[in-house]
Amino acid sequence: MSIRQIIALIRLEHWVKNLFVFIPAFFAARLHEPEVMRGAIMAFLAFSLVASAVYVLNDLVDAPQDRNHPNKKNRPIASGAIGRTQAIIVLVLLLFGGTAIAASVNTVTLVLCLLYFTINIFYSFSLKHIALIDISLIGLGFLLRIFAGGAATGVAVSHWLIVLTFLLALILGLAKRRGEYIITTGGHSFRKALEGYNLPFLDMGMVVCSTVAIVAYLMYCFSPEVTTRIGSQNIYFTAFFVILGVLRYLQLAIVFNRTESPTRALLKDLFLQIVLLGWIGSFVWLLYLKKMAGTI
Repeated sequence: MSIRQIIALIRLEHWVKNLFVFIPAFFAARLHEPEVMRGAIMAFLAFSLVASAVYVLNDLVDAPQDRNHPNKKNRPIASGAIGRTQAIIVLVLLLFGGTAIAASVNTVTLVLCLLYFTINIFYSFSLKHIALIDISLIGLGFLLRIFAGGAATGVAVSHWLIVLTFLLALILGLAKRRGEYIITTGGHSFRKALEGYNLPFLDMGMVVCSTVAIVAYLMYCFSPEVTTRIGSQNIYFTAFFVILGVLRYLQLAIVFNRTESPTRALLKDLFLQIVLLGWIGSFVWLLYLKKMAGTI
């Protein structure tokens, strides 16, 4: 069992999803505060370890099916590079480490991490086989990250953040299922939930969720509550990045069929990376740099 195999087992690249724990503090313009940043980093580490434990559990359960998948057959457990006993040991260590870090932050963060792991036990063994329930639980997982970030930093999670995060997660979940469905059309079905989907439904679902997400984001940009808190009427300029990002992701999914792994699509697509950096940069200016410039 090599280091490279362990990294593949815990899916280190998927830790990017846990950056969602920073979002509440970022949009509250408090990420520059040392205690807030410390809480966010601890929550990130806790959720990353617990999420990796979930990936190991999922691979243990799915190993027989993964061996028939053109890509997943190379995963450490499915390929036999890591034995089941070794994988269980890694799972326990990850879970113990993650919950220990969460407990050092506060009780709410610990409860949210344990709730995430518990939900994913049911997801791995049964709920991921039920269409719509599967992507809804993916959305819930992202919401739990947001709530954990709020709990760890003492920042309230706004209703805007809850709605937009869930819509984004649904788009990612539907795109992932679409990518898997494209592969299965050539033969063996790797996921029972795919029996509840077809391409027209997945395409329509992505378009509907994307449309609602864009409308909700525009409402967020023009909300008096938000413009007053941020101190700018120009938040709507950030919507250009959001619209371009959503359209690019739909293009990757529907035109190029490259979204079986949403994380990989983000990490490898330069267009999405530029749009994301532009969106983050615009909020860094609005929330932090503009206010700093005003005090000089």
